[in-house]
Formats: sequence, C-alpha cells, structure tokens
Amino acid sequence: MLVSITSTTPDATDLGWLLHKHPDRVRSVDVSFGRAHVFFPEASAGRCTATLLVDVDPVALTRGREGGPAGLEPYVNDRPYAASSMLSVALGRLYGSALAGSCPQRPELVDRPLDLEVALPAVPVRGGAEVVRRLFEPLGYDTACTPLPLDPRFPRWGDSRYLALGLRGRHPVRRLLEHLFVLLPVLDDRKHYWIGQDEIDKLLRRGGAWLGVHPDRELITRRYLRSGSLVRQALARLADDPAADGDLVDRIHDEAEAEVERPLSLNEQRLRAVTAAVVAAGGGRVVDLGCGEGRLLQRLVREPAVTRLLGVDVSMAALERAARRLGLDEASERHRERVGVVQGALTYRDERFAGFDVATVVEVIEHLDPDRLDAFAEVLFGHAAPAIVILTTPNREYNVHFEGLHPGTRRVPARLRHGDHRFEWTRAELAAWCAAIGGRYGYEVELAPIGPDDPVTGPPTQMAVFRRQREGV
Repeated sequence: MLVSITSTTPDATDLGWLLHKHPDRVRSVDVSFGRAHVFFPEASAGRCTATLLVDVDPVALTRGREGGPAGLEPYVNDRPYAASSMLSVALGRLYGSALAGSCPQRPELVDRPLDLEVALPAVPVRGGAEVVRRLFEPLGYDTACTPLPLDPRFPRWGDSRYLALGLRGRHPVRRLLEHLFVLLPVLDDRKHYWIGQDEIDKLLRRGGAWLGVHPDRELITRRYLRSGSLVRQALARLADDPAADGDLVDRIHDEAEAEVERPLSLNEQRLRAVTAAVVAAGGGRVVDLGCGEGRLLQRLVREPAVTRLLGVDVSMAALERAARRLGLDEASERHRERVGVVQGALTYRDERFAGFDVATVVEVIEHLDPDRLDAFAEVLFGHAAPAIVILTTPNREYNVHFEGLHPGTRRVPARLRHGDHRFEWTRAELAAWCAAIGGRYGYEVELAPIGPDDPVTGPPTQMAVFRRQREGV
C-alpha cells in the first residue's frame, strides 16, 4: 500500500521542508497494523517525490478481535495492498506536522500552492471512476483513473473494484494531505477501526475549509462516519442553520474564499481601496454593514478623519471577534463612544443605521437572496440614506483565473468563490443594478476596479461608490 506525492514547482525539494522529511533519509515508524516508511525516489530542483509505503501485517489486524468472520478472511484480504483508512492513519502519523500546517524553518511555504501530482497504484472505490471525479474534481484536481482487471490472464472476468488513481492540482501541501486523509476511506467506504463520537471532530478538523462547500459533502460525511446518528450530527454542524453550528460554516466558507483569493492578496487590496474611498469621502460618521470580524473597522479606527464608527453584523460570534480585535473590552469610555459593534439584519429598517455620513458594504450583497435585494436597498438607500455608500462585490467574469472555480457541468454544479454566495454578478449586471438603485433613490454612481484589471474579464472585485444627489440638482 503506497502513495507518492510529487512537486513539480521550481525549488521542488521544498516538499521535504513541508513534510518534515529529509530526501536523503528513510523515515520509518511502527503503526498498530504494521510499519510505515517515507522515502524519496527522486529529489531535484525541478521534480521531487515523497513516497509513503505502508507494510501491513495481516496477522496484527486480527489481534484483539473477538468473533468476526471465520476462516482465512482476517488473514488473507486486500488491506496490505489497497489504499484505505490504514493509509489515512499512516498519513496522519508520518505527516502530522504537515497536516497541522507547521513548518517553523520555512513558514512562508505553508500556504503556498504547489504544482502537485499524486499516484495511488491501487485504490478500492465503491462507485468507480465516477465517484472519484465527483469527490476530487470540485476540489480542483484533474483525475486519471485506470481500472485494474480481476486477473490479467483472464480478460473475460472483467475489471475489479480497484483503480490506479492519479491526481494533479495546485494546492498547499497541507490541503492536499487533508483531501487524502478524508477521502481515501470515503472511496473505500470501509474503516478498519471503531467509529465513535470523536470522529465527527476529526472529520470537521481535517475537512477544514473545503468540506462545508463541497457539492458532495453529504456523501463524504455519510461514508466517513457510517453511523446514522453521527452523520446527522456532523451535517447539522455543517448546515447553514442558526440552531446548529452556523458560525463553523461561516468560518469554513470564509477560509475557502480566502484561499481562492490569497495569491492576489485580494482581501488586502479590498480593505485598502475601501479605506481610501472613505477618507476621500471625508470620513465623518461611518457605519460598516456586514462588518464580520472587524478587519475594515480595525483600519478605519486609525483614520483621524473618521469621527464615529459602528459595525453591524447578524452573527454574534463574528461581532465578539470584532470586539476583541478592536479591544473594546479594555477600551476607555471615550473610545467606546467613538467605536462600537451591534447585531442587526440588513433587510429590516433599523434606526441605528441612520445618521451616518458614509456606509460601507464590503462583500455582503452576494450573500443575500436575490429576492431580498429590494428590501436591502430600501433599508440602506431609502431609510438610512447616508451621503456616501461604498459597496464591493465579486466580478464573476474573473473567476476563470482562479484554480478550482468553474461554470459548472451537468455532473458538477458551478462553484463560486464562497459557499454561501447566492450569486456573483458580471460587470454589466452590477452596472445595471447600480443604475436602477441610483435612479430610484437619487444617487450618482461611480464604478471602480479592485485588483488586476484584466482586459477581457475585468477585475476580480468591483467597487461602486454611490453619492446622494443634493435636492434640486
């Protein structure tokens, strides 16, 4: 049983730093079912391969078992040869630091996407190549599946349930290891150990930023946990349900979006552009609608032109993090009079939103259902009616430049930047909406790009600055 991970990114031997393994040495450890080894068949500047070989002792698997099948099945089976939950355990044992995102000697490598290839010579797959594609392609992998015959000497017997599997994609190493750790037992649809309550936390921890937004998360959860009650608990924690763990879902979606946009430092560019627009508008009293964890607030509070600052969000957990970020618990009374955070919904009239000079709405409207946009516009432009509104939203046309985002097929639904996005507009769609809102509520609108402005697709983020027209003009 083995898996090989190859980096073809320049300075490919960085793979050794990330895996905490030296290419010139063999690392071996004992596991409960045998012994596992890591070695490097090749290690050059242009190509570096780390192979994990698991030598399974079938006799060791039977120790401590009571009952179970009679005969030779416990001793003669496919477990020593086919990728399974045993390989996942070995990955966690030998690559545990890499899975945790730890690389003290080269911390800048941890979140760096690398061009990676994975070779798994024998993988048991219930559902065949179609299931492989359903699980890996939405994560941004190209897949190559070669069926293995039952016996090459007897072609008429047909193919087995085993595939030689190849994966190719651009990911941080820790993210690739998470994908393998979770999905190998899902492909096999078996586990070699007892599945208990702690498996839910393990799945959500290793699923990290991607499980909550995966189109087949129910299949993954069902096969990984197997027990109906555990599956229901895990899905409840992943569901966008305020009665469940909705904050976990938000953080999963946010991390997934941040990883997509990280190569452009797009969030940094957004915050810088919006801060500059607030200052150019004269600052004054500013309300940040949909403030989340308060990253924009943290910047605006340092601007002398901003005299009053209020953050509004529907999530109490996000507001608690924003308050900590702003140091409100330890702040003076004078500071708390200038800066505050409150819970509120953006589609209902609220007197607390009124009386501000500037309103910022950063990456918020795409989280609203389209049929709620009119209510949102009435609250913001009709009721609160600030002199300036600064709004940003993704440009869907630019998604073709991001790894893993695609327009969708009959088999795989379209993947947007964030699992909670209800829509993402093109430049023309945003311009049409802004023109309609401006005409309805008496605002002039100026559109500006944020991020690299591609001549074909435009920028990754669109910013609209609304200025309320003076009466009689």
